[in-house]
Order: sequence, then structure tokens, then C-alpha cells
Amino acid sequence: MARDRTPADLVGADPGPPFEITFDGRTVTALPGQSLAAALWGAGILAWRTTRNGGRPRGAFCGIGQCYDCLATVNGEPNRRACLVPARPGDAITTQEGHGHAGLAV
Repeated sequence: MARDRTPADLVGADPGPPFEITFDGRTVTALPGQSLAAALWGAGILAWRTTRNGGRPRGAFCGIGQCYDCLATVNGEPNRRACLVPARPGDAITTQEGHGHAGLAV
């Protein structure tokens, strides 16, 4: 039945084997070609940043790198746009709080 087919089946995509990344220490499965935001969404994770004022949760909004809501700390580097960064095996994403430089001396 056509309903049982996935989008990958419909376009004949063969993305390759899945691999693991982590989000705040939690293992997440990603596929080759996925952005970090797509992999996190696929795992049910909708927010990976909090705002500077009020600590409100943020995740992907525009999905094309224009709004900066999806900023995350990736492999220790803050302010990476998760919607633009391709997932790579072993990537470690951590929730970014505020501007991402709280631990740095100013």
C-alpha cells in the first residue's frame, strides 16, 4: 500500500547507513546528508537553545539559516546554526544557553 512508503522510498533515495551523534549526552541517530536540526527533530528534540532574556526554548524556525533561532553548541563551538550544519558521525551537540559564551572570560 502506498501509505506504507516513506519519503525516501518515494524518491528512490538511498542515504546510506545511519550513524550516531549525541545531544546533551543522549544518543541520536542521524542519516548521511541530514542537518543537525533534521536529526534532532527526527529524534523528537524540538529545542536546543535558550534565550538570553528569560531562558525560553528555541529550535529550528526558518530552516534556511536566516533567523538564528537554531543556534547550538556543536563539538564545543557555540553559535552554530543547526539547520545548516551537516550531521557527522560522533558530533556532540549541547544545549546553548543565551549567547553561547557564558563560560568565556570577557
